[in-house]
Amino acid sequence: MIKGTAYKFGHNVDTDQIIPAQYLVTTDAKELAKHCMEIADADFPKKAKPGDVLVAGRNFGCGSSREHAPLAIKGMGLGLVIAESFARIFFRNCINIGMPILECPTAAQEIKAGDQLEVDLDKGLIKNITQNKSYTAQAFPDFMQQIINAGGLMPYVKQRAAVS
Repeated sequence: MIKGTAYKFGHNVDTDQIIPAQYLVTTDAKELAKHCMEIADADFPKKAKPGDVLVAGRNFGCGSSREHAPLAIKGMGLGLVIAESFARIFFRNCINIGMPILECPTAAQEIKAGDQLEVDLDKGLIKNITQNKSYTAQAFPDFMQQIINAGGLMPYVKQRAAVS
């Protein structure tokens, strides 16, 4: 169960807005986190706490295919990203690094900044405690949940190889 405050962003947030290009000299998630979403909200890296939820509109993560963008979000310790839709490569990069995401257009449209959320990833259930509303997103298939729970594709593969 993920519990946190919603931080709301708009449509077509590209990877350069998620993590500005001048910080791409590292792949250290904690370093990248210090600058996550600072173009849209300079205080976001200081305000958002582990477990909080980034909520966005359509086509979140469009632009370049670099993994730095989801790494910056994960490095902040955010619980997940909810959006109306994700750019496909960003979507896959999130799964590859174990960053939970959910597509749920109605929730993304209705959630407001500051709302308190509880999310059950296994069921795809999003509860907006502030507004007393619930939404259902399509939960990931079991194997994708295993990848996220393992912390990403590489840790998942290593776990599977160790069992064999």
